[in-house]
Amino acid sequence: MSPVDGADVTLHTLALGDRIGDGGQGEVFDVTGPGRLLYKSYREPHKVDGKELAALVALRQGLAPADRDRLDRETAWPLCRVVDGGRVTGFLMHRAPDSMTWRTSRGDTRLNELSYLLRAPKAAWQAVAQPTPAERHALVVAAVELFQWLHALGLVVGDVSQANVLWTVRPGPAVHLLDCDGVRLVGRPPVLEQADTPDWHDPLAVPGTVTVDSDRYKVALLVGRVLSQDAYSAPGRRLEPLPGVLDDRREHAVRALWDQAAEPRGGRPHLGQWRIALAGRETIRLAAAEPAVRPPVDRTKVDGPRRRGRISLRD
Repeated sequence: MSPVDGADVTLHTLALGDRIGDGGQGEVFDVTGPGRLLYKSYREPHKVDGKELAALVALRQGLAPADRDRLDRETAWPLCRVVDGGRVTGFLMHRAPDSMTWRTSRGDTRLNELSYLLRAPKAAWQAVAQPTPAERHALVVAAVELFQWLHALGLVVGDVSQANVLWTVRPGPAVHLLDCDGVRLVGRPPVLEQADTPDWHDPLAVPGTVTVDSDRYKVALLVGRVLSQDAYSAPGRRLEPLPGVLDDRREHAVRALWDQAAEPRGGRPHLGQWRIALAGRETIRLAAAEPAVRPPVDRTKVDGPRRRGRISLRD
């Protein structure tokens, strides 16, 4: 078994361990052996578009080494398809970094989901290290940069939710995207029927469809909800960031984009605008420069007598 080259792996060659995850489209199993790999097994393999899953694998293989490392570090990207009898049954992926997990009082390991940033801390998850205001701001920046980079690769993320974005502040603020088989190449169909999480859907999108524009709306939800620690905040309502998470200039710029995100499709802010606003800088429109008008040169002064090797400008 070697997902390094992206080649298909047959199901019977995998030594599967415990089931560690269970979602609407499939189950996730630990894979015994090197590489800290996981296997996502589809519930309904006959509905899987194996060609599109292969395209996601190929995209990773085609990246430069530094970009591939980033993709592996910040996402649970499909490494290779798993097949059984000629049918695609799932795929292999890397396990989320240990820094993106926490342990309950019973010793169970849980993922550090975005949901822990959207509500006030509770006793049941007091082991989750809460970010400082500066770290909360840095997490939002990291998320925007990740989605902006994925868009630059020609991808649409689609399903964004409080359960499929992980985060950590140890050793520094970072994010990690799950369910990456739900990501698709622009203009191409998804691997499975498009999922959409309640309370995270684009109200202006046609059900079951996603676009770059709907991604922009969902990133706006992420930005506003994390900054305000409000799981139900949405464009069209007043944004109330937590004290200290934004300075006055950033807050003004972020509020403006938050209001713009409620506009009809096509008028929503792109992710570069969010990045500028969160950095505390605004785009300044400059008028076209006109050629400077230079005064005529007085040649009698330039060509006049020299004094100690220098041109006299006072004669």
